[in-house]
Amino acid sequence: MYRYDQYDQTLVDERVSQFRDQTERFLAGKLPEEEFRALRLRNGLYIQRFAPMLRISIPYGLLSSEQVHTLAHVARTYDKGYGHFTTRQNMQFNWPDLARVPDILADLAKVQMHAIQTSGNCIRNITSDHLAGVARDELVDPRPYCELTRQWATFHPEFNWLPRKFKIAFTASQSDRAAIRVHDIGIQIVRNEAGELGYTVYVGGGLGRTPIIGVKTADFVPELDLLSYLEAVLRVYNLLGRRDNIYKARIKILVKETGAEKFRQMVDEEWERIRHGELRLDGTEIERMRAHFTLPDYESLPAVDASYESKLREDSAFAAWARRNLHPHRQPGYAVVFVSLKANGIAPGDITAEQMDAVAQLADRYSFGEIRATHDQNLVLADVKLSDVFAVWQQLRSLNLATPNIGLLTDLICCPGLDFCSLANASSISVAQDIFDRFESLDDQHDIGPIKVKMSGCMNGCGHHTVGHIGILGVDKKGEEWYQVTLGGSAENDASLGDRTGPSFSREDIGDAVQRIIEVYLERRDSEDETFLGAYRRIGMAPFKARLYPATAAA
Repeated sequence: MYRYDQYDQTLVDERVSQFRDQTERFLAGKLPEEEFRALRLRNGLYIQRFAPMLRISIPYGLLSSEQVHTLAHVARTYDKGYGHFTTRQNMQFNWPDLARVPDILADLAKVQMHAIQTSGNCIRNITSDHLAGVARDELVDPRPYCELTRQWATFHPEFNWLPRKFKIAFTASQSDRAAIRVHDIGIQIVRNEAGELGYTVYVGGGLGRTPIIGVKTADFVPELDLLSYLEAVLRVYNLLGRRDNIYKARIKILVKETGAEKFRQMVDEEWERIRHGELRLDGTEIERMRAHFTLPDYESLPAVDASYESKLREDSAFAAWARRNLHPHRQPGYAVVFVSLKANGIAPGDITAEQMDAVAQLADRYSFGEIRATHDQNLVLADVKLSDVFAVWQQLRSLNLATPNIGLLTDLICCPGLDFCSLANASSISVAQDIFDRFESLDDQHDIGPIKVKMSGCMNGCGHHTVGHIGILGVDKKGEEWYQVTLGGSAENDASLGDRTGPSFSREDIGDAVQRIIEVYLERRDSEDETFLGAYRRIGMAPFKARLYPATAAA
């Protein structure tokens, strides 16, 4: 993984010192709230319903064991003993004391971590495929390109005060696991007919109040032109993006109102003006960055491990877990292990300090000291030998981190909702628990098959509800919690926005609504292999609507 050089470390250390001074002046009454607000947001600090919330940056979801131990230390020392992994591969602490936040940032800086640009109207954390470097369907490792972009974006003087926040994601795999088409800029690394590396670029995607699927602005940007093309897109947005209306300030609104063709033309004109200047990369710089992401010291192993196969036959619980929580590795004799943060009774994405320490120890022993955070609020140990998988499972199970549900119904994602967030209209965590209780049976979940349930407590869409196969949105009705439901969304290669079923459901009825939706799917699928999304796209909304609103259907 990338290691800071002297310039990186100096930058982060100086930011810690600056924010310590700003915080002390604010608490002493020498810095007005309206001035401090912008400063704290640039350091990842929000004021939530009950306490501050600090968001920690995890570039492209990659963590060292030392960094995870430090996150555990922060949770134990400055918070209530746990942290929360988000859908942006970041970590949030929900209970820090404002006066001690500079101390948290100082501790994080010792292990090359920070909260810079995790909030505010700037370029946020650069994200990528959580299987980068180990996926069999990967063209190249996208992380060197993510890191180049992160360095370009950090404290970029021209883009430090954008009309609104800005998010960039990369993938280099055939399967889009980075949701690139619902980002402000989504980048697919490709090869052209001549075999040259480059990028297909999508711009103007986003969720929240006005969800939009991004449009393709370039079929092929040459490899060396990455930063100049990004700069061209950002310049057009920075100049023309709305600043008079917060709800219309995202680039997705600019692209929609301008028209895709006109926007593409403006970007191309700006790109042509700057692409041959200092932003043009060279092969030396790209190779230097790739050197930070070399392959681990893999052993030469057979593709089939006898001890692993024996354990699968002997232990049905292990076999059930392996079926859902392992992913094929490109290196023979290794597997990708998913660590489920979706156990019964636990808020999705939450992890205790003790669990963090234990996962870091597992990574050191079995996975070259690295851990990844996923978009679905789970963790990954990416390089586990097949011969070690059973031992890893045993230890994860003792930690309550081995729920065999990756990709199944109880592997749902949700934001913190009304339990923490000052913007939320309704609870998310309690609804997630209700759904978990109804579908906890693994036999039932396996019968249902792969399905993505995504839930947000407000229109900001932090739980990505608009691209869930089943999406749930919390709304407020005269002080009561209600929930809108959408069906048919996807953030993958076939990206689409969900269709609203109809009137919202009360807190008491939302669990029943999800159950009815699943019943219709099981009754109407044409085979056990037809997925929920496939069935919905084939049969449409009508059968689901009839079951959800029987009185309306009868009328």
